[in-house]
Amino acid sequence: MMPHTLYRLAPLAAALWLAGCAVGPDYQRPATPLPAVFAEQATSTASAAPSTALPADWWTLFGDSTLNTLIDAGLRGNADLRSAIARVEQADAAAREAGAALLPNVDLQAAGSNNALSKQTATWSVNSPDVLRARSAGLSLSYEIDVWGRVRRSNEAARASLLASRYARDAIRLSVAGLIASNYLNLRALDAQLAVTAESLKSRQDSAQLVQARIAGGLVSPLDQYQADGAQATLQAQQADLRRARALIEHQLALLTGQPGIPIAHADLTDLPLPPQPPIGLPASLIDARPDVREAEQRLIAANAGIGLAKAAYYPKFSLTGGLGSESKTLTDLFTAGAGTWSLGLGAVLPLLDFGRNSARVDQAQAINQQSLIAWQKTLETAYKEVRDALVSLREQGAAEAAQQRRVDNARKALDIAQRRYEAGYSAYLEVLDAQRSANDARLALITTRQARLSAAVELFKALGGGWPAS
Repeated sequence: MMPHTLYRLAPLAAALWLAGCAVGPDYQRPATPLPAVFAEQATSTASAAPSTALPADWWTLFGDSTLNTLIDAGLRGNADLRSAIARVEQADAAAREAGAALLPNVDLQAAGSNNALSKQTATWSVNSPDVLRARSAGLSLSYEIDVWGRVRRSNEAARASLLASRYARDAIRLSVAGLIASNYLNLRALDAQLAVTAESLKSRQDSAQLVQARIAGGLVSPLDQYQADGAQATLQAQQADLRRARALIEHQLALLTGQPGIPIAHADLTDLPLPPQPPIGLPASLIDARPDVREAEQRLIAANAGIGLAKAAYYPKFSLTGGLGSESKTLTDLFTAGAGTWSLGLGAVLPLLDFGRNSARVDQAQAINQQSLIAWQKTLETAYKEVRDALVSLREQGAAEAAQQRRVDNARKALDIAQRRYEAGYSAYLEVLDAQRSANDARLALITTRQARLSAAVELFKALGGGWPAS
């Protein structure tokens, strides 16, 4: 009795086993050839905040409320980001459509017809009705039995595409936040340079008054006056160029945040704190958290599923159809006893000769998978390079800032000595002008280096996909 029972259940077990299989390769994450850690050391001789875990909103570490407001506005109103969100909604709908294919399709049908018969045909008789009437209503069902996993591979590809679109959105969010932060730091650097230029101009105007007094006393020639006026004109031109550059960056921030015409008040770059330094030996696996890396891998998963989708065309396609309803001559008899109808069918379609069409599609799917694999590997390698570049920039800009600070200190001392020598009559005014120019250039260079150091920190946060954990 038991062997006979097992024999009868064997076809059902075979069908269930086949339904659990899917043709094509299952996704296996490829090995990455990247080193285990980033060898670059970001610690510099300049002071910095201790290493700590970074929050998702890493820009708040700069302690600037205006920057926080701008980035919050950009994450809501940036046009590129809003387009990315719309693409996610499209991919979500496509994934739901693919998932619905795993369930039967049920339709409600209703029909009515009146057909007049020709009296000139051989089948007509005096007992034939003048008009044939038919009324029907019912439910129809159609369902593809996913024996070879075609529907499941399609659903797998759609889900991977959905995740890829979400990671693409996150990548744009990270990019928008980074662009706003970088442009804002540039704006603050220009504010600081405008303040330095204003101080230098005030100093040169004071020096020009001293020159006029010495010329009036007959102690120096009018040449000093011409040199003093030329030095002031140089700084005034410098101010105009800085104001122009600041206005252009302000316009760029308005575009990035989706707020045309937004004014941004002046502030000083030196008021911003230095961001935390990354710990020694950052693991290279951190770049797996980058949204663009995750997006590339989901594209690879979708392409891998596409191979199974293409190979499923080699095998027969089974479909189950059924119907349940009623038919009658009149509408009043449509749901009476004896009017019921039903149908149940199983169909199969087996490709016999397609002249290599399916083979070509499989080859295409495999080529697309290879392209996606290369794209993922390149994304990993690019991410690794960007982190290394940012670590080096952060380290070297810190050392450069310390050197620039020494340059500023020495330039101030030299200017003080030059002014005293000129007032005492020991040197020409050209020596004062040279010292003033050196002091102005040194202060501007220090601001530029500080901005480059903060921008390197922004690039590191972006390259790591947002930061690093506490451990």
